[in-house]
Amino acid sequence: MQVIQHSAERLRLALVSNRKDLIQHFQKYTREEKRLLEEGLYPDSTLFKPITLHSDSDWISSHPEPPQDFQQYYCNPYRNTPVKGRNTIYIQTVGSFGEGEAATLRYVGWLREYCEAFYYGLSVKLLEPVPVSATGCAFRINEYTHNLQINTGDLLSYLKKKKPKDAFCIVGITMIDLYPEDSWNFVFGQASLTKGMGIFSFARYDDNFYSRSYKGRLQKGRKVSPQDYSVFDGYYTPPITSTLLLRSCKTLTHEIGHIFGIQHCQWMQCVMQGSNHLEESDRRPLDLCPVCLRKLQTAMGFKIAERYKALLRWIEEGSNTGEAGTSSAKPTEAFEASRQWLMKCLSVLEDEIF
Repeated sequence: MQVIQHSAERLRLALVSNRKDLIQHFQKYTREEKRLLEEGLYPDSTLFKPITLHSDSDWISSHPEPPQDFQQYYCNPYRNTPVKGRNTIYIQTVGSFGEGEAATLRYVGWLREYCEAFYYGLSVKLLEPVPVSATGCAFRINEYTHNLQINTGDLLSYLKKKKPKDAFCIVGITMIDLYPEDSWNFVFGQASLTKGMGIFSFARYDDNFYSRSYKGRLQKGRKVSPQDYSVFDGYYTPPITSTLLLRSCKTLTHEIGHIFGIQHCQWMQCVMQGSNHLEESDRRPLDLCPVCLRKLQTAMGFKIAERYKALLRWIEEGSNTGEAGTSSAKPTEAFEASRQWLMKCLSVLEDEIF
């Protein structure tokens, strides 16, 4: 295992910059906010940890790219920033989610509420769900996993037509596997950052996806007609577990972060880290490191403590929406570590000892 431990000096430069105007910008944070943001500069930080690489297949090892510090983000003339009249995130579901309409509405409702807490200050709205047939996208059966896949390029073309005028961005989500072109085995998602849209699949977040018992596998040798969308009628969608909800929240907020212009994080453990596989994705925390948090806060102008409180409310209040163990209760068990982390962050912002 390799640990990426940057020096305090390099992390401070990434977070604050050496430009006079950006240093002055940083000084506008409250004493408590600066204390939280600077917490990640120290090797013994209990809140922000260094990135660990476990194999050559991890993202940073296999996709070398220059790190983006705050100054580079701030000076990027092409980064997207919400403005009045263009400050709503729209979510478009494609295909079914869960068993029945009620389960689908609960699940995408939880995602919408989480996204609204994460991007605190923006409105997040759900568009009417659409079946795969409404998109007119190409689809295929994967020759290795024998599951259905839909084409990302066609889905992005569909989203472009559906994007409302007041949208900051539009994101499509689906429980069906994706592929970008015939030569690719699969892709978790694809986005057009300049056009403010993306499509992402949660299919491979099912723990059983790679097993031979996966219920989405079709019979070997089965052929499908290019226009016969009936193959998606009743197609398997995984049960909504706490782990799947956690993974979905990570993916949705990570990809929208890219639409803001935030690149893959290489400074500390962060939800904006790249991931090549599920095990690496699971190692990422649910929230942002200080460098990426400053990028987002600068773009949106929220109070850091208020954003953390909104995220904490989503976890704590959501688990009480139904009787424990019932299908109507939000499954937040997998969010417990994040809940504890948010409380520690708030203790710093409220000037308490933890």
